[in-house]
Amino acid sequence: MAYQAKNGINKTSKLALSCLTAALLGAFAMASVAQQGTPTQATTSAVAGQDLSLEQLFRAESYRGENAKEPKFSRSGRYLAYLWNPFGEPGTDLYVHDTKTGKTQRVTSRALMGAFDAPEDLERFDKKLAQKRAELAERQAKEEAQAAYLQGKNVDLGQWEAAALERVKKELAEKKAKDEAQKAKDKAEAEAEKAAMAALEARRAGKPVPAAAAASAAAKAETKPEKDKELWELRDELKKSLAKNKLKPGDLYPGVTQIVWANQKDELILQYRGSLFRYNAADANAKLQPLLATQRDLRIVAYTPDDQGYVFMDDKRVLRAKLAQAGVQVLNRELIHADDAEKKYRIDATTLSEDGRWMALVARAPLLDPEGKPLPEAEGRKVEIMDYAERWAKAKKVDREVSDDKRKQKPLAIYIRQVPAGDAAPRKQAEPVFTQAGGDGWFEISPVAWARDGSRYAFATWEREKELFRLYVGRADESAKPEIVLERRGDLGHEVVNVMDPEFTPDGKQIVLALDDAGYRQPYAWDIAARSLRPLLKGNFEAHNVLGFTPDSKSLFVTANKGDFAAMNVYRVNLADGGMQALGQAGDYHRGAVVSRDGQWAAANAGQWSARPELKLLKADKAQPEAAKVLTDSHDKAWAKVDVLRPERFSFKNRHGDEISAFVFKPKGWQASDRRPAVMYVYGGPLNDRHTVEADSFQPTAYVFGMYMAAKHGYVTVAVDTRGHSNYGRRFSDANWEQAGLPQTEDLEDAYKHAVANFGVDPARVGLNGWSFGGFQTQYTMFSKPDLFAAGIAGAGPTEWENYNSWYSGRTIGKVDRSKPNLRKYSLLPMAKGLRKPLLLVHGMMDPNVLYQDTVNVYRALLESGKDGLVDLYLDPDGEHGMGGAVKAVGWHRKYEQFWLQHLGTVQGKAAK
Repeated sequence: MAYQAKNGINKTSKLALSCLTAALLGAFAMASVAQQGTPTQATTSAVAGQDLSLEQLFRAESYRGENAKEPKFSRSGRYLAYLWNPFGEPGTDLYVHDTKTGKTQRVTSRALMGAFDAPEDLERFDKKLAQKRAELAERQAKEEAQAAYLQGKNVDLGQWEAAALERVKKELAEKKAKDEAQKAKDKAEAEAEKAAMAALEARRAGKPVPAAAAASAAAKAETKPEKDKELWELRDELKKSLAKNKLKPGDLYPGVTQIVWANQKDELILQYRGSLFRYNAADANAKLQPLLATQRDLRIVAYTPDDQGYVFMDDKRVLRAKLAQAGVQVLNRELIHADDAEKKYRIDATTLSEDGRWMALVARAPLLDPEGKPLPEAEGRKVEIMDYAERWAKAKKVDREVSDDKRKQKPLAIYIRQVPAGDAAPRKQAEPVFTQAGGDGWFEISPVAWARDGSRYAFATWEREKELFRLYVGRADESAKPEIVLERRGDLGHEVVNVMDPEFTPDGKQIVLALDDAGYRQPYAWDIAARSLRPLLKGNFEAHNVLGFTPDSKSLFVTANKGDFAAMNVYRVNLADGGMQALGQAGDYHRGAVVSRDGQWAAANAGQWSARPELKLLKADKAQPEAAKVLTDSHDKAWAKVDVLRPERFSFKNRHGDEISAFVFKPKGWQASDRRPAVMYVYGGPLNDRHTVEADSFQPTAYVFGMYMAAKHGYVTVAVDTRGHSNYGRRFSDANWEQAGLPQTEDLEDAYKHAVANFGVDPARVGLNGWSFGGFQTQYTMFSKPDLFAAGIAGAGPTEWENYNSWYSGRTIGKVDRSKPNLRKYSLLPMAKGLRKPLLLVHGMMDPNVLYQDTVNVYRALLESGKDGLVDLYLDPDGEHGMGGAVKAVGWHRKYEQFWLQHLGTVQGKAAK
């Protein structure tokens, strides 16, 4: 294991996890609200399906709490530390579980950490938490009042504004009184100063000191009463007040953000608000010991090998301090360059070996002009999105790199350095052991991995244009170049690039990395001595996340969806024969899994639809798995009240013989002979290690709204994972390549036929819905198969792929030709004329990911082709990729409900014509 001091090596590939995938990964997060004060977790009985409301389902505060983060076992394996807080509490505090006694200790809290915070910070934390809860409660009350108003009930919808305006009037009056008091004080001080100066001048002139002057006419005059502000003026003041007091990320108590265990002792160092603290888990009476407090963002890296000190970093510097004495030492001193050096590298990331003796520095250099002079930092392409919040619209600029942009990648170098011992003098800097020229091309590099004994390091590279993959292995030597031990050209899956990270086995004899030579991303072992590569697993499943190894290097631990693509279990794998033993409960999706160094324990956030995910402790060294111990209780139990239906999972064969996974909500009273309206949800794009049909995913539209439409209106609702999704193997994730939208449309047509044949669905009343890539897919299907679906809702879909981010399109849609935007061949604009059925386009107008212009342009194309009566727009003026501006989740799902009822009709009735 190595310590990655800065997670900046593989930025391009890691971005894929957070952008176009926002819909599935939670960018929409289920909106929701808390009751006044601290939310409760009282168990409640479920409402009747027909009484279910969107205001209940999409509360202002989510039913979902925060799962545990950063679980880590102590080196001995006895203690498990994790960051977590119960439902409703802000921040993440440190908890330590003792596997021997079965007891869990809460180490930090808002009250305890208050001893290390300024009183002003504590006051802000409390004030802003109260504000957040009040805002959530008010938002929920407004949503419920609006729903009642639309039902014809006598509701005062202006009560909240009236109360807010009264608050603003009070604030203005208090400010006016404060200002006038200050003015009066300033005036009195000025008059006194004037009199004192007059007296001084009189004394100097030998004249009598004048009597105190009478108050000036201005001072004596009564203040003229200010005219009350007009209503419109008060509303302007309210807008200013809301903007000024808007909640910001640092307003709430953050809790602990990072933990690192010692190498030999059962103690750890934690990071809290720029400060480092030490905690001894083995001491029953232990208290936090402050180590270092600064105003900088410090990050703990590791203990020194002897546990007598610790390594930490700020923005780029890696520093070392001793526990027993003051002072710090910079380990990765900045690179030194000769005056005539061709390139001037600066450190970008640092990785230390576990034994603390070596480090790998990844450095980058400025680009040079033809004369060899450094070019100014390139800003790259900027696109403008419009903000309509003020009186006059203004443009906001966001970064965008598209497929036909010439890339300006900085030259890269790797330096190997010995870590100085103690206070030893710096060694002379050696030349880099690896360089890459940069420039106009896609070059991706994995983090550098060190063998445990510090004798070797490894890393992998991928050059997109050359379709060239390489695995490098180097000796712990400041001058020796690493050797290319494995090279592949062409035959490498697009989705494996993000997860190929090489890792040494504990004995240092093998390097394990993820490849998909057999069609699924699974671990392969490179034998260093034999110079041979072999697969460690066999079978049609994904297992690309290697968690660790047993100390004897005979077994490794992975998460894999073996036997169930909707779940992900933790497995112990025999390295000799590939035998797999599941450690967790079947059907659970295990996320963020870790294993203890001794191979005895594992932990992961695990759950499924019937039991939301919680942190679970798994026994990893038994021949037969034991029941997991649940360590957290994260979610609001009020969910039980609205959890009125569960979906059924099913699969079917598409026209090519592929097994397609899906789930369906069937309403109560459903029969196969019914002819019910139905809605199908699709995403359809690659998500690196996610898809829609997952046993613990409560996706807002596919799951929650799907449940609502089935329970409330008797619809059949389906979510389907077409080809194009990740974690189903290379055949699925590569399906988009040079034919984006086509394989998904084929699968949707086959899913439609399956639903009509098996789920009591009216073939004339099936709707299609998707977000992000799913928004693109919905439009593609509605345009190319105009008579298949009766209506469609497309959210935030990229309609012109040449305008989308090249890091995604270049490995998802097709090859890049920088001489022209060749991805135009996947544009939806020429296809728009094919629309025959109603289509609702949904978008956040300030979306920095899929630009709102994409929806505007396809809307224009639809109007130009005479589709005015078929197409409609639903916009969030302040919303981004997951909306969440003026329009919250409850709002856009109200719009969805109205749209489906209008165009698909009710169970008893037909769709409106």
